[in-house]
Amino acid sequence: MKFIQFVQTDGGRSKYYRASSVGDCVTRAAALATGRDYKEVYDLIRRVTGESPRDGLTKDASRKAMEALGGVWHPTMTIGSGCTVHLRADELPKGRLVVALSGHLAAVVDGVLYDNNDCSRLGTRCVYGYWKF
Repeated sequence: MKFIQFVQTDGGRSKYYRASSVGDCVTRAAALATGRDYKEVYDLIRRVTGESPRDGLTKDASRKAMEALGGVWHPTMTIGSGCTVHLRADELPKGRLVVALSGHLAAVVDGVLYDNNDCSRLGTRCVYGYWKF
């Protein structure tokens, strides 16, 4: 099993905001995966969803945000299928991705996980699907 390489980052949040403990995984992951500025993505999410991206978003709002940024959804599970893809470099495609995990989104770029903490659970974390940019 090949674990995923991890790079710790706030996605650019500290350039604009002081808080370090916020539920902004959608904004952070989208900024990292698309290469866009954190504040640009934050403002776009607020405009598109009508919700504050600071303290987490609903699944519907997250979907709207990812689609507005040009992401294309690729499910990796179906009801009753069990986990088929884990948060590991050898199980994800190359490219710029936002992976959907249980209660969290994270950026994976060419097999490298970018997030504020290593959420891979040593390669056992299930990926429900991903947006590819």
